[in-house]
Amino acid sequence: MRLFTAIAALRCYLNSQKSAAPHLTVGLVPTMGALHRGHLSLIQRARQENAIVVVSIFVNPLQFGPREDFQDYPRNLEQDQLLCSEAGVDAIFAPPATEMFGNSGVNSLRDSFAARAETHKTAQTQIQLSSLTQVVPPPAMTSVLCGLVRPGHFQGVATIVTKLLSLVQPTKAYFGQKDAQQLAIIRQLAVDFNLPVEIVGCPIAREESGLAMSSRNQYLTAEQKQQACALYRALQQASKTFASGDRTASAALAAARAEVAREPAVKLEYAELVDPETLAPLQVVETAGLLAVAARVGSTRLIDNIILLNRRPIVAIDGPAGAGKSTVTRQAAKALSLFYLDTGAMYRALTWLALKTGTPISDECAIAELVSYSYLEYNLDPGALTLKINGEDVTEAIRSLEVTSRVSEMAAIPAVRQFLVEEQRRCGKKGGIVAEGRDIGTNVFPDAELKIFLTASVQERSRRRLLQLKESDRANISLAQLEQDIALRDEMDSTREVAPLRKAADAVEIQTDNLTADEVIDRIVGLYKQRIGPPHPKKDFD
Repeated sequence: MRLFTAIAALRCYLNSQKSAAPHLTVGLVPTMGALHRGHLSLIQRARQENAIVVVSIFVNPLQFGPREDFQDYPRNLEQDQLLCSEAGVDAIFAPPATEMFGNSGVNSLRDSFAARAETHKTAQTQIQLSSLTQVVPPPAMTSVLCGLVRPGHFQGVATIVTKLLSLVQPTKAYFGQKDAQQLAIIRQLAVDFNLPVEIVGCPIAREESGLAMSSRNQYLTAEQKQQACALYRALQQASKTFASGDRTASAALAAARAEVAREPAVKLEYAELVDPETLAPLQVVETAGLLAVAARVGSTRLIDNIILLNRRPIVAIDGPAGAGKSTVTRQAAKALSLFYLDTGAMYRALTWLALKTGTPISDECAIAELVSYSYLEYNLDPGALTLKINGEDVTEAIRSLEVTSRVSEMAAIPAVRQFLVEEQRRCGKKGGIVAEGRDIGTNVFPDAELKIFLTASVQERSRRRLLQLKESDRANISLAQLEQDIALRDEMDSTREVAPLRKAADAVEIQTDNLTADEVIDRIVGLYKQRIGPPHPKKDFD
């Protein structure tokens, strides 16, 4: 693991890595240090999904108010280095303030040599805001929740995150859901600036008591930690109220506030219900709502939140080629009274469009131009299943041999993949679907209520494939060759740059070597009933 404090050194490292492997994926985990298990969960996710993992450690003075804890914020670079090394981090970027803002922006140290010697004494620096270019997020997103009592905070966050994204140029950047307002603002920033990075939100890491992990928890005494658990209990009470059928903000917030009031040592600052993406206040949760709370325990300010989902469940089924995902997914959807989202048909529709318009599939730029101005209409009703692209019904046309022969080539194009992930998420907005693929549970629907990883040995998948070929009179290949081909496909699918095959951390693996399709479906239905409850007829949700 390398430690860099200079921008030039970090860039040199990243350039050398990318020169050796131009398609290298880089994951960035921005932190202010004082690492804990919550940070480590972000690092672990980044490690699973990228070739290179960079962790930035910088206590950003721009996001602290004049009466906040900048000087006292916990700093322990040596311990952070040890944790990063154990977690498999490739590089730490821990710059001094002068490196991030330049000497013209820092007004405390006499010259750059002295500034560099003070790398870890940033509490002594005073940032000259008037000398810096800053990033200003939408006021509607910064004037609510924490922004009401921390003016300028999110402007400071947006500025430093933009600098880090510019410096590292990561494929993906990882942020915790605990800072939900920050996550929403950074996602909007990436969209508005057309930044070529995926912003990945990761679940809140909690202590056994339910207390959300935070670097500021170090300020709490043992007694205060117990008192602070009132915030998590408040969120749970609000969730129970929501689950009972009352989707109004007034009911959820009343439940949360009442629970906090039971702990006098916890001084509630706010409890609000907002849209998770726009942060606009909600009166009723139509699809999803962010219930966020902030409070002080002693002199320590803590935040926490929960997402309230008003949707039918989503079942995500991933697994290697030849594991029987398509057959099982269709039948499982029927058994669970859910809709089958045929993601393969979406790729076929774009392939059909490219062929119809004469757009060369080998020309990735032309394909990116084509899909950018296309739209899909997907009717999930199995009694009248239709798929339209740009208003034209292509339900039958996409099954042609010509489309079939070119769809794999189309699916390998990053712009196609990006377009269809958004389309699939749109189809799943209200839930009630079963979908299959390579990264449905890890990327498309990471909050799916049930995730299945369907797999089988190479030998079993080869045997099944050979039987299929014999039935179609195309069995002109040996079993040994099929095994070699499928093993190679597995390697390619798990290491490919776009949508690599991975098992989600919370997925249930079903090994199907000795199971029939009916037995697999029975197992999925059993897991659904165990985790979610009995299936409901589709008409109940019309």
